[in-house]
Parts: sequence; C-alpha cells; structure tokens
Amino acid sequence: MKIAFIGDIVGKPGRLMIKRHLKRLQQEHFIDFTIANYENASHGFGLTQKNCEELLGYGIDMMSGGNHSFDKKEILGLFETHPLIRPVNYPEATPGNGVFATMLLGKELAVVNLMGHYTMPMADNPFTRIKEVVERLKKEGVKHIVIDMHAEASSEKQALLHMLKKEVSAILGTHTHVGTDDLQIIEGCCYVTDVGLTGCRDGVIGMESSVPIKRFLTGLGGHFDIPDKCSALFQMIVFELDDEGRCVDAEKIRIYDEKPKIVTQAWIG
Repeated sequence: MKIAFIGDIVGKPGRLMIKRHLKRLQQEHFIDFTIANYENASHGFGLTQKNCEELLGYGIDMMSGGNHSFDKKEILGLFETHPLIRPVNYPEATPGNGVFATMLLGKELAVVNLMGHYTMPMADNPFTRIKEVVERLKKEGVKHIVIDMHAEASSEKQALLHMLKKEVSAILGTHTHVGTDDLQIIEGCCYVTDVGLTGCRDGVIGMESSVPIKRFLTGLGGHFDIPDKCSALFQMIVFELDDEGRCVDAEKIRIYDEKPKIVTQAWIG
C-alpha cells in the first residue's frame, strides 16, 4: 500500500495548495490513502467544520492534530462525525480519539496522533502512552501503524524512532512547519523529523512576518496573521508498506507555487 502524509496545513494558502495539487499527485504516485495534519488549517489556529469538509473534499482521507486541535470549539462535535483524531496522550476525558483505524487493501491500518512534551500543553507522557498504544495494536494483530509525532523538540522525535522503529511502519514529525532533510527508512520504519508546512513560504512559519519580528525585538506579542497572498509551498511524504507493515520505499514531494514538483528519495539504512 502507498500512503501519503501532509504536514501542517496552514490557513487558506495551504488549503489552496491542496486543492491545486493533491488529486493529480494521488494519481501520479498511485496513492491509496492520504493523511494530513489539520491543526493550523483554519487561519492558522484549529479547524472549522467548513474547512474540514473542504479538505476532505480535496481527497484527504483522514486528519490528525496537535496542540492547536481545540482552538476552534466546533471541532468537539466533529470528532464524532468526521475522520479526525487528536493527540492520544491528552487525558482520557478529553473529547475525541487519538487512534484512527481502517481497512486498506485488506490490511488493518492504524494512524496514531502523538504530542511531545517540550513547550506543549499539559498531557500524559508521550513515550509511556505510545508504548501502551502500540503494544495494544500489535496484540490485536495490526501491523501497519503510522504515527504523527507533533513535537517541538527534534530529540523527542528521534528518540521515538529508536524506541519504536521495529514496531511501527512510519513516524512523521509535524509542528515546527520547517521541513527537514532527513527522510530515511531505518529497519523498515519510514522517518522524517518534520514534514514541513503546506502554506505560505515567504513569512515566518506560514504567518505574516511583522508580528514575529516585533515579538523578537521587543518581547511584546500580537496576533499572528496569514497573508491573503503569498508565495506558497506544498510538502508531502509518500511511502510504501509491504504486507508486514514494513516500509520499502519513501520519497518527499515539494511544489513551489505552480512550478514542477521536486521529488527526493529517502535514504535507506
């Protein structure tokens, strides 16, 4: 099976890049299932029902979140009606689920959303929680397990790789919005520290630059905003899993505005 993973979709510019490019890429790369991170999709903070249905209509099959999952309160009702998950290490009483399960090409596929500790909201220990979740999935016979690791610290993501590389199919980092160049396949596990944003590329992590600059110069905050017009970037990981849930091939696709796609192959260890 071939799975596509899109990192943080940031605002309208990110949604438009999905609209312009996703369905064509799904056909060109024979993609069977598409996952995306929704937490910045509605003007940079959270997800509305309108934007949720818009993105699903563009060909995304399900979406995971992060520390901004609950910024738009209407998402509370969407967890019961739409293919959305939030970090699995939020407390059990938190609305929504942290694991999405489906049948794909006759195989069970589980997508898990996990949130790191450093600079993130209060949540359970991500490492002990994900260990419990993966052990449960394996006992249930699930071999195809994909993790969206939403974390600030690259060390947390790399530690997760070495802890779970023999147990899960893929660990895809999100949250920083800055794509890293370490796409690799290690012992059958697809890994990248951060997929990078899909959205504006000529500001600061997808946002208009004046407020971040003011904050760094003066210590005074402000409301982060997304420009109506900007130079945009689309970023997506495509990886292939065998019948045992091991990754056998992976590549990163980047598109700058309307220019031809750039495809980078994963390093295989």
